Amino acid sequence: MTNPTSTTPTSGAPGALAGRREWTALGVLMLPLLLVSMDVSVLYFAIPSISADLEPSGTQQLWIFDIYAFVLAGLLMTMGSLGDRIGRRKLLLFGAAAFGTASVLAAYANSAEMLIAARAVLGIGGATLMPSTMAIIRTMFTDPGQRAKAIGMWSGVMTGGIALGSVMSGVLVQYFWWGSVFLVNLPAMVLLLVLGPILLPESRNPEPGRFDLLSVPLSMAAVLPVIYGIKEIPSEGWKTEYVVSVLVGLVFAALFVHRQRTAKSPLISPALFRGRGFAPAVVLNLIASFGMLGSAYFTTQYLQSVLGKSSMEAALWALLPTVLVGVAAPVSAQLVQKGVDRAHVVSGGFLTAACGYGLLTLAGTDSLWLVLAGAGVLAAGIVTVMSQMMDLALGTVPVGNAGSASSLLETGAEFGGALGMAVLGSIGTAVYRQDIPAGVPTAAHETLGGALAVAGQLPGDAGQALAQAAREAFTNGMQAAAIAGVILLLGAAALATATLRKVPVHETEEAPEAVAPEQATA
Repeated sequence: MTNPTSTTPTSGAPGALAGRREWTALGVLMLPLLLVSMDVSVLYFAIPSISADLEPSGTQQLWIFDIYAFVLAGLLMTMGSLGDRIGRRKLLLFGAAAFGTASVLAAYANSAEMLIAARAVLGIGGATLMPSTMAIIRTMFTDPGQRAKAIGMWSGVMTGGIALGSVMSGVLVQYFWWGSVFLVNLPAMVLLLVLGPILLPESRNPEPGRFDLLSVPLSMAAVLPVIYGIKEIPSEGWKTEYVVSVLVGLVFAALFVHRQRTAKSPLISPALFRGRGFAPAVVLNLIASFGMLGSAYFTTQYLQSVLGKSSMEAALWALLPTVLVGVAAPVSAQLVQKGVDRAHVVSGGFLTAACGYGLLTLAGTDSLWLVLAGAGVLAAGIVTVMSQMMDLALGTVPVGNAGSASSLLETGAEFGGALGMAVLGSIGTAVYRQDIPAGVPTAAHETLGGALAVAGQLPGDAGQALAQAAREAFTNGMQAAAIAGVILLLGAAALATATLRKVPVHETEEAPEAVAPEQATA
């Protein structure tokens, strides 16, 4: 007797319409995705309470923040490839169990070391959940139009979760204790573990080849040093250790690429790049992530340090731009399905995002609504691009390689985001240091936060003058970075037009054996 979880769309027949079961399953998938994205920002308000309770050192506090993102980025490619081999649903459920268990350990951690370890396990769970959800969507929705809508929803939830995480943590910490920011994960993970085996189809690559163990440490050695180096550069400057870290990562990246080209069963098959549109999708998605997180580096500081909003107020105001995100992806999917050239839709998304940066170039030290409008327009354009690039990338590869393809796309996005903060952050910092008045204390010369701290210790008019000068210098730096963002996104619009012009909207027909749905007997 056939297991009801082996639904019609997983048969490999292109264009088969998904039904109520698949759309219900998509809703189940959105919950863990929302929580994984929220965990990126969920500690923003919890860290003061954690510091008071666990008394971590400065280094330990940084690792409490960063270990989750580092482990997540380092394992994405490994977990995507593993899911293609052992089954995406199986890996997803394993990740949900690990994520839930680690959430409990983090909530009741009694030392900084225990919390860091729990956050690392959360990163492992997140690395299994992200590519698995995207690969399962590719399996369930073989009709291009339905898949585009599903991926649009995926993109909106992913983007909204990051903004929602900080607000959620503020509310929970205010009314409960810091561990509650982790326990909120449990209901969704339990729901996934209960409903996943019923609603989600199992699929895998029927001929995956032997798992290449050597590629795992090579991939991590390529990703982690680069992410670490470019993540630290905006705040610490171009110090030798960070530049060396990036260079070491690039050396391992070259070794990793060589291994994938020569191994009999590579972790990431070079054949993925033979699909028309896959390579442009990875590159354009990376640029989109660059633009998104590069702007977030400034807008979050602007709300708090320039406008003087509290952390909770800033987080609530930051939710407003995400309203446009919920509209952008579905509209772009409809345009493509109605016959508008995808190249024009994507280039239009980049142009829209460039307009968002353009609004930021006009901001002064008291421009709340202008900055929020710029952030909203920017986010809408970027999500338009990212949803289309995810759809294109997954539509140009066999279903059997959907996990590897999605993990590569997401790893590129991690690089793009870190690079955006490093490059645009460095531009803003350079302008800030140039415009801050000469002779101020070193701390005030380095960052806006340092300047405000120094200003608070100065008497009367002197403190107010320094604070105002620092706010103006920071805003000038944001304007300069926004100009760079406009130039980058205009170039990306031209690149999208050139590389996507001849890429078809629908994927080419693939062989039925590209995916093997699991069959069970009762």
